[in-house]
Amino acid sequence: MTYYRAVGQIPPKRHTQFRKPSGELYYEELMGEEGFSSDASLLYHVGVPSAIVDSQVWTLPDLATTANHPLTPRHLKLHGLFEGLDWKANDVVTGRRLLLGNGDVRISYVWAGEESPYYRNSIGDECVYVETGSARVETVFGVLEARAGDYVLLPRATTHRWIPTGDEGIRAYAIEANSHIAPPKRYLSRYGQFLEHSPYCERDLHGPTEPFVAEGTDVEVLVKHRGNGPSGIVGTRMTYATHPFDVVGWDGCLYPYTFNVEDFEPITGRVHQPPPVHQVFEGYNFVICNFCPRKVDYHPLAVPVPYYHSNVDSDEVMFYCGGDYEARKGSGIGLGSISLHPGGYAHGPQPSAIEASLGAESFEELAVMVDTFRPLEMGEAGQESDDGEYAWTWAGRRTGG
Repeated sequence: MTYYRAVGQIPPKRHTQFRKPSGELYYEELMGEEGFSSDASLLYHVGVPSAIVDSQVWTLPDLATTANHPLTPRHLKLHGLFEGLDWKANDVVTGRRLLLGNGDVRISYVWAGEESPYYRNSIGDECVYVETGSARVETVFGVLEARAGDYVLLPRATTHRWIPTGDEGIRAYAIEANSHIAPPKRYLSRYGQFLEHSPYCERDLHGPTEPFVAEGTDVEVLVKHRGNGPSGIVGTRMTYATHPFDVVGWDGCLYPYTFNVEDFEPITGRVHQPPPVHQVFEGYNFVICNFCPRKVDYHPLAVPVPYYHSNVDSDEVMFYCGGDYEARKGSGIGLGSISLHPGGYAHGPQPSAIEASLGAESFEELAVMVDTFRPLEMGEAGQESDDGEYAWTWAGRRTGG
């Protein structure tokens, strides 16, 4: 993120004295990526941002994974994961259930109605897609208002908490990286400005507009960090002497923001366009795409649904979150479904969907796709939500063999 922003009170020059009305100094914190050689922001705290008074183990939810072996395409039904559970007592951070993961990225799902604890992911950036509902996301940089269709981008080590704001709670699809998540480089100039061929631009990114200053002492923050747990991740409960949300101002190019899928302008053509035209973000060894309502191929002999394809270098995860997905008709997939098509397996539309799509002028569909360049394994929620039948649907069968 190289789009500069300044919020609240800051001194005229960085790394210089900046004093409170009482005459005491504010405490300057540099939050930066890649060891002082990439994007960064400077935050000005009332209290000492390093002052902790306690540190205890935080036992994380189940992050163990099981290999997808024998190699099998999967259909995961996410909306059933919280049936019979009290989602109103759930929160967006501790209530996440792991669907899929590898050494680069973890994908979880949650339905929550309770405010979360204060939380900081020190493993990597988070990209949380809001399927339904709304939330107030309070961060050390300020407040974000998140609504259905928003991607909420939270840079690594951003202290924040989620507060659902509607009676229906919030359903969220969390993509947690071991790296940073950013717009694709091909959309950006060498200085970081969005180029004319990009399907979105700076006007579509909504960051904090004013400080959010809170007071308090002995404030507990759940911290996810590197260690020897499953996937190399462990948790700690850190208690801070003063409230982490004591920032009176900040400036820089690193901060949380939202981007709504409705602001993505689809790239279309006379014949079917490949998935990279749908890309919205990228991380190390994975990309995020969205398939939005759009006009489809307009060649007179065009086949609007995808051709069969074998992504030999990647696993493909598609989360169906809106509309009516044409290529999957007859498969059992619907809203709240995930399809997993692993690398080494050729996949494509259900056979009946090909003829049915001919002559279509537009598709009213919405899906979030993650392609990973290392194989994904199944988390506990992925195994529980697997329908066990999807792999055989192209052959017209309901069981294997």
